[in-house]
Amino acid sequence: MDPIRNPYAPGAGQRPPELAGRDEQLTAFDVVLERVQRGRPERSLLLIGLRGVGKTVLLNALRSAAVRAGWGTGKLEARPDQRLRRPLASALHQAVRELGQSGGRHDDVLGVIRAFAERDSGAGAKLREKWNPGITATAAKGRADSGDIEIDLLELLTDVGGYAADTGRGIALFIDEMQDLGPEDVSALCAACHEMGQAGLPVIVVGAGLPHLPAVLSASKSYSERLFRYARIDRLDSVAMELALSAPAEEEDTEWSPEALSAMYAVTGGYPYFVQAYGKAVWDRAPRSPITAEDVTVGAPEAEAELAVGFFGSRYERATPAEREYLRAMAEASYLRSEGAPDGADTAYTSVLEIELDSVPTAEVARILGKKPQSLSPARDALLKKGLIYSAERGQIAFTVPHFGRYLRDHA
Repeated sequence: MDPIRNPYAPGAGQRPPELAGRDEQLTAFDVVLERVQRGRPERSLLLIGLRGVGKTVLLNALRSAAVRAGWGTGKLEARPDQRLRRPLASALHQAVRELGQSGGRHDDVLGVIRAFAERDSGAGAKLREKWNPGITATAAKGRADSGDIEIDLLELLTDVGGYAADTGRGIALFIDEMQDLGPEDVSALCAACHEMGQAGLPVIVVGAGLPHLPAVLSASKSYSERLFRYARIDRLDSVAMELALSAPAEEEDTEWSPEALSAMYAVTGGYPYFVQAYGKAVWDRAPRSPITAEDVTVGAPEAEAELAVGFFGSRYERATPAEREYLRAMAEASYLRSEGAPDGADTAYTSVLEIELDSVPTAEVARILGKKPQSLSPARDALLKKGLIYSAERGQIAFTVPHFGRYLRDHA
């Protein structure tokens, strides 16, 4: 069919034409916005899940909801090698500007934001850490500039939140890849959220991160599990996946046969990124409407080849030889035959002969490699830092990318 009319969008963080299966989170967030704006107690929100499940897409959709509600919003993406001050200051600068005020208190708040950012942008700072804020207001003195991130962040959010309350609206800060924040920044953010909740100020944080994000927060502040409401973002069920494929196709006067939709669920497992990638490839290969199961069979290898290079392969290439050996051992350890599958294992999206465990013991990986677990710690730690694996509990590890084990067994 006409590739120009192809409606599917397999891009990183790119919103699909139909945001299926996320109505519950969107509706709940509308309630949060209204409650906070009315001074009701409410927790900040964290979206957790594997890569490719649409966390960033949903994060952006929630931000759009906040904008429609008249809130000031700002967004940043955490990075392992970057401190929080500069990106957070930029995000809050944008949020305050969105409130649309000027003069007086507005300039005072901008001065505090500038002071907060410039505390790490002195003569000794690296070039990439210097910040040109675009703020004409003079940097505040003695406010959010102590150098202690926990003190400064609390003072900053207190002033920003107080200003938002005066305008009758709120501030929403969106943080992607939140698990990559440094320990000091995580601690400061948790402490500030705690104080914002106690003070009843209209400031909320909406974060997105990998499944071990709750453990990262808990290691920083013991009370973190009470600060946030966790929403696990997972693969779509078959009904939501069918909607994600059918609704955009109908806009182009195209249909998917029931057999084709079943075949698509079998190959994608309902993971949103895979749905878009396979949908695009199958559309381009299908000769006419309705799209059939045979069209899925023809188009699937093209999608798999693209995923092998761009989605899986790019991550595998980041690993050193020792790290790749560790990954392959993980793939072997996570592989089960159907007779060894645990009770209740979901076979709806895999071959009946192949099931992958969610996580595997580090001791089992060491056994497969014939080495002592301690000798493998450097490889494991490097993979954790690169975001290729995660550990949600002691002694257990898992891939951050769905179907990565299958890719490793087929290609590595």
